[in-house]
Amino acid sequence: MNQNTNKTVLILGANSDVAKQCIKQYVEKGFSVIAASRNTTSLNDFIDSNNLDGSKVMVMYFDAADFDSHHEFYSSLSVKPHIVVYAAGFLVDNQKALTDFKGAKQMMEVNYMGGVSILSMIAMDRSNINLERIIGLSSLSGVRGRKSNFVYGSTKAAFTQFLAGLRQELASRKIIVNALVIGYIRTKINEGLELNESLIMEPDYVAKFIVNAGSSFTIVPNFKWKIIYHILRLLPESLAAKLP
Repeated sequence: MNQNTNKTVLILGANSDVAKQCIKQYVEKGFSVIAASRNTTSLNDFIDSNNLDGSKVMVMYFDAADFDSHHEFYSSLSVKPHIVVYAAGFLVDNQKALTDFKGAKQMMEVNYMGGVSILSMIAMDRSNINLERIIGLSSLSGVRGRKSNFVYGSTKAAFTQFLAGLRQELASRKIIVNALVIGYIRTKINEGLELNESLIMEPDYVAKFIVNAGSSFTIVPNFKWKIIYHILRLLPESLAAKLP
């Protein structure tokens, strides 16, 4: 018998390209999936077009930025999750974020505050004795502040630090916390951006690192991005200040 058959994965922000691939891969491994997003129509269309077993996937409405709704959302879950993936994300151009705080605020709410709100709620629910893993999708943009995207990067840096502390908080309960520190992905959030084609990863490739996550806190998909990650961490500030 598949050991994953009776396990449930909750994916928050499940309408992202990477999250959709996670749905497919988790179902293929035998998990049941609760796919939560504001755009439930898109999720249902994805499930139908990929012929996914409807008995294994439940679609629910979830708004990462509507903090007041999070308690009701979590309480309404018919099954409490074994694994939680926070994949909600929002991006606006850095110059727009600097001149129009509305966009900056939305990035903060979706990329960081929403994660803190719902993941804290889930983590502190000691009645869910099945919880074994929480995975948050972060970004290399949060490793080092850079002129081109530091507002977005700051929200991801904050989220990574939250996950790091949450990992320590949950260690005594043997609950694993992973931070996926991700580079460029071929997704709708990056459409129109001028990116180095050789560094762009496909959503299904990144999803494999999520679905097969181990015990390490920081997970950086792709060896090229691992090299870039370590360079960014170790680069002297005098050189980092010259990055685009």
